[in-house]
Amino acid sequence: MKYKINPTIAAGNSLPQPSVSRRQFVMGAASAGALIGLSGSPLSWGAANSPKLTERQTLSGKHFDLDIGYQPVNFTGKSRIATAVNGSVPGPILRWKEGDDITLRVRNHLAHDSSIHWHGMILPAEMDGVPGMSYAGIKPGEYFDYAFKVQQSGTYWYHSHSGFQEQTGVYGAIVIEPKDPDPVSYDRDYVVQLSDWSDEAPEDIYAKLKKRGDYYNFNERTAGDLWRDIKEKGLSQTWSERSMWNQMRMSERDIADVTAYTYTYLMNGATPEQGWTGLFKRGEKIRLRFINSAAMTIFDVRIPGLKMTVVAADGQNVEPFTIDEFRIGVAETYDVVVEPNDDSAYCVFAQSIDRSGFSRGTLSPNPALSAPIPNMDPAPILSHRDMGMAMAGMNHGGEGASTMTGMDHSGHDMSSMKGMDHSQHEMADMNMPMATPLGKAGFGSNKEITHVKTEFGPQVDARANSPQNGLDDPGIGLRDHQQLYGRKVLRYSQLRNLYPTQDRREPSREIQLHLTGNMHRYMWSVNGIPFADAEPLALSFGERVRITLVNDSMMTHPIHLHGVWSELETGDPEYIPRKHTILVQPGSKISYLVTADAMGRWAYHCHLLYHMPGMMREVRISHKGGVA
Repeated sequence: MKYKINPTIAAGNSLPQPSVSRRQFVMGAASAGALIGLSGSPLSWGAANSPKLTERQTLSGKHFDLDIGYQPVNFTGKSRIATAVNGSVPGPILRWKEGDDITLRVRNHLAHDSSIHWHGMILPAEMDGVPGMSYAGIKPGEYFDYAFKVQQSGTYWYHSHSGFQEQTGVYGAIVIEPKDPDPVSYDRDYVVQLSDWSDEAPEDIYAKLKKRGDYYNFNERTAGDLWRDIKEKGLSQTWSERSMWNQMRMSERDIADVTAYTYTYLMNGATPEQGWTGLFKRGEKIRLRFINSAAMTIFDVRIPGLKMTVVAADGQNVEPFTIDEFRIGVAETYDVVVEPNDDSAYCVFAQSIDRSGFSRGTLSPNPALSAPIPNMDPAPILSHRDMGMAMAGMNHGGEGASTMTGMDHSGHDMSSMKGMDHSQHEMADMNMPMATPLGKAGFGSNKEITHVKTEFGPQVDARANSPQNGLDDPGIGLRDHQQLYGRKVLRYSQLRNLYPTQDRREPSREIQLHLTGNMHRYMWSVNGIPFADAEPLALSFGERVRITLVNDSMMTHPIHLHGVWSELETGDPEYIPRKHTILVQPGSKISYLVTADAMGRWAYHCHLLYHMPGMMREVRISHKGGVA
């Protein structure tokens, strides 16, 4: 697909070729300057004729026009400039039909490059919308025509993959109707799109994090916490625990990098004070399509007084099961069905993982009715379990552990790494013959946890030698909710695809990737190597491979592989659930199968926006497993 030159651009203006460096791919648009305050740009787009931000536009059909431009917004009482799609934040909901050939003309009215990535869509690599891999991006004053066949149905979303534009408003929802009768029965259908907004320029947020990783964390330990621990545990145990944390240079309160200190959490573009409202009639089945479009915020969602029946995960139908609460990682989607049986109003409540704030909406039979907003749960505290330690005598229903072994915080001696080509050593270690046989498809990895040489150094502050299996773990802050509150929480182990597994082959090899970082220096990487220094990960077209992610850090990471499905190994090989984004708990591991059936260059990264510059790889799928 060629670039289309806007006729307003002077003739003869040559178009650059898509030869963008890895560093430019991540930070290129950001380096053009902060977005905030650019409303005076000669390329700014007519806000006066834009839809109101409170209105959610829905576009349907086969041909779409999307305009990315500057838009005045006021979420906090202060006027700011967002980057919006068709004048709204979030952008319009796009409704497609499975099997249709779709074209989307995306115009860039910004003063710098832009792009749109169709998150979770299976499409040709050149249509994926990732500058530096798919194409060069969309230049100011120009447009690009995306064209592809819709090969799936369900709930997805779109967002910019240029700089930090996703943080400033370039995101929206995609709803795809199935070509066959929908297996889910419902009377009403609502998109519930969660996001986070800051009045600060994202470049400033990132700069503060690079200087001090806990800049936005106001839940760190105090002298009062120390005194309380001494009274409860005694001086000896308290001193031992504090010494351990200090030696590891870690904090058990590092739950989220960016908090409500700067963020306002939105639901369909509405602040917690405004609230979003969805109407219903008693006895109706309501389908809620939850999408986490936040830049950095993981949400825990519940609707007090209503059970939720999960019917789809990441756009793919699953065998229905009922819960009271679920964690939704950045970029994940969940479809649930609720059935109010009275004329009451219900609060749709989404609290941030660190409990610093929330977004909320209301399901109501009457727009005049509102529902009480529940209190947030206590802020979670990390335990030794979240360090990837082996535990004996652990209470699996709680947050802690009794005895621990296996966490590696050995010194960061760089002397053995002099002159070493990190990428070659990493790839050699990843592809060496395995000491143990591969586990059967659907059941996960049997491979021993190993740490490659590139994981040792100041860029990595911890290594998990005995990571827990993340499948049955609802996550930090949720593990004891059944016991404490009687709330049943979603676990990945509950997911079963509604339809039989398509590719039943056993994996031919396994790739173990470690999610690594140094929180205090705010350095993020894979296997200790940041994206700018990493070699691409090569897959052979058609091969069936297992990827095991080991989270060596104490942060929760949502990992997104573009272009192909990540088939989560939940223990049932007959109905393996397909996802596009996998949430990896702190100090845990998780395995999934990948069928490399899409040629090209694909991004593979943590979807926390400020982690992505380092915690990323390029995946290249070709017939020879080399450069595509």
